[in-house]
Amino acid sequence: MALIEAAGLSKSYRTATGSVQVLTGLDLVVAAGEMVAIVGASGVGKSTLLHVLGGLDAFDAGTVRVGDANIQDMSDEERVLFRNPHVGFVFQFHHLLPEFTALENVEMPLRIGGRPAAERAARARELLARVGLAHRSDHRPGALSGGEQQRVAVARALAARPTVLLADEPTGNLDETTAADLHGLLRDMHLEYGLTSVIVTHNPVLARSCDRILRLEGGHLVAQ
Repeated sequence: MALIEAAGLSKSYRTATGSVQVLTGLDLVVAAGEMVAIVGASGVGKSTLLHVLGGLDAFDAGTVRVGDANIQDMSDEERVLFRNPHVGFVFQFHHLLPEFTALENVEMPLRIGGRPAAERAARARELLARVGLAHRSDHRPGALSGGEQQRVAVARALAARPTVLLADEPTGNLDETTAADLHGLLRDMHLEYGLTSVIVTHNPVLARSCDRILRLEGGHLVAQ
């Protein structure tokens, strides 16, 4: 059964000299439980595609469905309410809040969702332990290594128990050994938490660890 489905998806950006077409009539179907890699040259719109699928960006034409939700029918406010419990994001740059501890950063989606403090803390501690950082829960991001920061970001993405994980170059800022460790963690957590995952990556090892590889070129997706 398809959990993510895009049909005829088009997206352009206005510039000082006109508009740039990024996605053109794009179609995508991701089955529940599938882990799909999106590859392609820099600047072709891979990040834009993830943002559209997750309700971060509006689009010009087409339809996007995630589970039972039709993204194109939502207002900006409705997309915000949809994202928090349903979609987890991991970015190349972890975007952790520097003034908060690792535990507080992982709690943030639950805080935004209005969950009780005890529930937030318990879930955050569970996830930090799962990513091997229980002993670093009281450290702020500045005291963590790059790999540790990205593990905190993975834990934060899963805090609200989403069904969909969207990851944009999650290992792009890491050295080869740390990236390999994160590959394994993403795959393990995808299986353990029953996720449906779409991962944008330039890393061929991470791409090959996915169930399917698609290349974005000319505004369309083609099988790799």
